[in-house]
Amino acid sequence: MLDSPETDFPPFAPPSEPISDTKYAIGLHAAGLVRDGGTLQIGIGQHLAPGTGQLAAAETGPFEKGLYGVSEMLFEAFLGLIDAGILKRDVGGVILHGAFFLGPPSFYRALREMAPEQLARIQMMPVSFTNEIFGDEDGKRRARVDARFVNNAMMATLLGTAISDGLENGQVVSGVGGQYSFVAQAFALEGARSVLALEATRQSGKQAQSNIRWSYGHETIPRHLRDVFVTEYGVADVRGKSDADVIAAMLQVSDSRFQSELMRQAKDAGKLPRSHEIPAAHRENYPERIGAALRPARDAGLPPSFSFGSDFTDVEQRLIPALQLLQQAQHTPLQLAGLLWQGMRHPPDAADRECLARLGLDKPTHFAERAYRALVTAALQRSPKG
Repeated sequence: MLDSPETDFPPFAPPSEPISDTKYAIGLHAAGLVRDGGTLQIGIGQHLAPGTGQLAAAETGPFEKGLYGVSEMLFEAFLGLIDAGILKRDVGGVILHGAFFLGPPSFYRALREMAPEQLARIQMMPVSFTNEIFGDEDGKRRARVDARFVNNAMMATLLGTAISDGLENGQVVSGVGGQYSFVAQAFALEGARSVLALEATRQSGKQAQSNIRWSYGHETIPRHLRDVFVTEYGVADVRGKSDADVIAAMLQVSDSRFQSELMRQAKDAGKLPRSHEIPAAHRENYPERIGAALRPARDAGLPPSFSFGSDFTDVEQRLIPALQLLQQAQHTPLQLAGLLWQGMRHPPDAADRECLARLGLDKPTHFAERAYRALVTAALQRSPKG
């Protein structure tokens, strides 16, 4: 047994990450799918009507009955829902069943400090309970009404398959985890839906790439289990629809930089009529549109970069967007050169000097450190202050 003061340190806990405009837009769309009086299960990495066919209009009313939570993973978002009075529909005196708990130090601190009577309403159960309806199936069906099973996908195809655990070259990115179980429950329970969220694009070097493809050589969730996809540009309800209707719906939530090529591929394959056109309302799916839509809320202090608080210091929170900007700029030499020139011409202010000190760049000793200092200074000047 290893037991000594030298090895007595707190275990690592994953810090809360800042939430981008893209992720907020996805969350807002997904939140409109959650029904009052329903059930919520959220998968690892995620931030919600009945039967087949069209989803009801976005839910915008207050949560009077509240939600019941049954989730493979319990993390800080669920505590936020409890604090907001949303997670309150109890099943046998319990408002939340979770298989395992994971979050930043503040998450565990909140659980430790929770009143005993409130903590008793949160119960830990095996994965076989949260991810399956077998074993007391009648009781689970009564409890999991209007369930929304929300999970992340890396990519999706126009035909409604989801790619979440690996690449077409055989590289494994993660385990499938409970994603298939989520989808299976969504099809087994009356009124339930599977919601797979994904960002419409990702950055690969200098180029943006679409996360919605015509086809892909690996799949996690097959097309016959397609249900609801959410991107920052909207919701695609594809359960029970024809291939042509599924393709049309997926095109509407794709990034407009890739829509024409995706549509051409579908038409060339004979899966979409040659006369099909993407509606005008969905041909402006650009990142700038998302930023513009959320800017008034951002300017008003909502939504915050860290929805449930952060273990990062104020200085570290200030550095995060600047370092992200530098990460993007390293693929564009001209942008990097512009940052270097700006940082050399405009000295840092007092707040920026604190950030430079956190990186050990407050007193550069050689040319490389002076260059790094100039780059970080410019990135700080270009990134949001709050």
